[in-house]
Amino acid sequence: MTSLESESPSGPPGSVKVVSFTLFGQRFQAMTAGPHHDFNDAVSIVVTCDDQAELDRYWSALLKGGGQTQACGWLIDRFGLRWQIVPAVFDEMMRDTNRVRSKRVTDAMLTMIKLDIAALEKAYRG
Repeated sequence: MTSLESESPSGPPGSVKVVSFTLFGQRFQAMTAGPHHDFNDAVSIVVTCDDQAELDRYWSALLKGGGQTQACGWLIDRFGLRWQIVPAVFDEMMRDTNRVRSKRVTDAMLTMIKLDIAALEKAYRG
């Protein structure tokens, strides 16, 4: 972690902290930016999971310490960052050219908080 040593709109020297981290091989950078830059729904991180156990693990870890569930596989972690935890197969089901199948998946997803892979696959198969 580094800090900005100059005065900025976000605070006095040393108050703005910048950190770099890597998630799934992708480099990210985050910073404290003062009270006038809250997280909102415009920025989120999507995590694709190979199976229900992996999905459940991320879901639980991100809610730990004060996170909040949202609809359709979305959650807000304890820092206020938005995440969507989805099965890897979800994208394939949603892109299916058979609109009846993809609509069934969408309709099922809209009833869920945490996504249930077996229920989504059942809806997909009809």
